[in-house]
Amino acid sequence: MAEGERGAPRPGLLRRQAGIALAVLGTAIVAVVAFTTPWDPLPLRVQPDPARDFTPAEIARAQAFDAALSAPAYLSLGLTVLFAGILIATPFGARVLARLRGPWWLRVLLGVLVLTLLVEALRWPLGMWYEVRLREFGLSTQDWGSWSADRLKNIAVRVAILGVMIVVLAALARRLKRWWIPAAAGAFAFTLAASFVYPIVFEPLFNDFRSMPPGQLRTDLLAMAQRDGVPVDDVLIADASRRTTALNAYVSGFGATRRIVVYDTLLKAPADEVELIVAHELGHAKNRDVLNGTLIGGLGAAFGAVLLFLVYGLVRRRTGGLSIADPRAVGVVMGLMSLATVLSGPLQNVVSRHVEARADLNSLDLTRDPATFIAMQKRLAVTNISDLSPDWLEYLLYASHPTAPQRIAMARTWALENGLPEP
Repeated sequence: MAEGERGAPRPGLLRRQAGIALAVLGTAIVAVVAFTTPWDPLPLRVQPDPARDFTPAEIARAQAFDAALSAPAYLSLGLTVLFAGILIATPFGARVLARLRGPWWLRVLLGVLVLTLLVEALRWPLGMWYEVRLREFGLSTQDWGSWSADRLKNIAVRVAILGVMIVVLAALARRLKRWWIPAAAGAFAFTLAASFVYPIVFEPLFNDFRSMPPGQLRTDLLAMAQRDGVPVDDVLIADASRRTTALNAYVSGFGATRRIVVYDTLLKAPADEVELIVAHELGHAKNRDVLNGTLIGGLGAAFGAVLLFLVYGLVRRRTGGLSIADPRAVGVVMGLMSLATVLSGPLQNVVSRHVEARADLNSLDLTRDPATFIAMQKRLAVTNISDLSPDWLEYLLYASHPTAPQRIAMARTWALENGLPEP
């Protein structure tokens, strides 16, 4: 029997109950973040200084690259926020979706598809502008066919996931007044499940992987993982060179599916630098950063479901008074989700920078080679054309890692702390 058939609870009571749940979830998020984030893994005794490690030409190139990407990046972000605002504050989305026909669940799915394609059509020229800049600086190796295929696959994945989420949300809202309770539980469970299946289902959509052939590097990487107490099933090479010249590696998966993944572009670097990069990634696995991040993400998703219940009630009148179960309300839901993603990004970056710093510390503790660490950071920064001194807004919005000069300063601090000469 539906909740509405047993007697509808008062709206004020529902809001109070949701408010209490929101406060509990918010407190849980703060507690988990506070206790799992390494806020000061190694206090710096050496000040970051780009001029100490990078030539004037390298610094100028990094600044030019940053300037070239700023316009399309900020315009894309602004368009995302503007479109979300239109969907939230006006009946635009409802008017567009009112023309759809079919069962309610099909109209929800079509609504997600139509609105996503609309905003992506507006963003597409900005994406091309960004890609042109990457090519001008030698970072992209794609042609327009492969670039478009990757972008379309990314859109398809987002539409599929978002469509299923909003269909489930609408189904709950059609049945229950307190739909935010199962929605929050489902959002938490979905986030955990997605984290586990991502390496198996989604990574192969964008890259091909092959096992690293037997050799000294594979042997050393597996031995290093064993020394660090991180069980690894395999070492894989990703065909990143078909897309980029950037260097990267990561540890993916959980338990029996955990594997070290190395970009094929990284194999051109000296083996000891590759080992240091992998040691950093092993630090994430050793400190359960993915599990902690998944837990925080799950709690954040549950928090978002409850917040959606409360906020939708505030904006409902401005969008025609539609119930959240109405397929025409899809635009408002998508706008709120999009805006929440943008607003939560800087907070996620704050946590991420500290987590990445601890992973750097793990690589130094594991290899005890600060000089090679610095050489590796310089190679990464120059090859990837990293921003060596981002302004405060870029650091807030986009910096999920410490800057290269900050990471180099940590290596010099580590050397001093361990009685070694400063590299």
